[in-house]
Amino acid sequence: QVQLVESGGGLVQAGGSLRLSCAASGRTFSSGAMGWFRQAPGKEREFVAAIRWSGGYTYYADSVKGRFTISRDNAKNTVYLEMNSLKPEDTAVYYCAAAATRVVVITTGSNYDYWGQGTQVTVSS
Repeated sequence: QVQLVESGGGLVQAGGSLRLSCAASGRTFSSGAMGWFRQAPGKEREFVAAIRWSGGYTYYADSVKGRFTISRDNAKNTVYLEMNSLKPEDTAVYYCAAAATRVVVITTGSNYDYWGQGTQVTVSS
């Protein structure tokens, strides 16, 4: 059974930083991708960032480009999201997602097979 466990969320002031982690267990992902999505109250879930296991290609939403960095540790089956220069509008529940096979449209949540339980990120002004 595949499990994704997120950690690292919390409360931070605007301009601060947080690092989210997503540890995958139950299988080793050698292809496919890992992604981060977020959902703010009253809003739809949106894509944040993703990384392909093979090649390490990264993708970012325009709203976080230059501030967030996604990375992976293949040996630990873990993906990280380094978030800098945080803004109040980054406040949301952040979800980790995993796709077991190659994803063509990496920004679409329905293309992912597994999801974590989410971790709250709150940025105060």
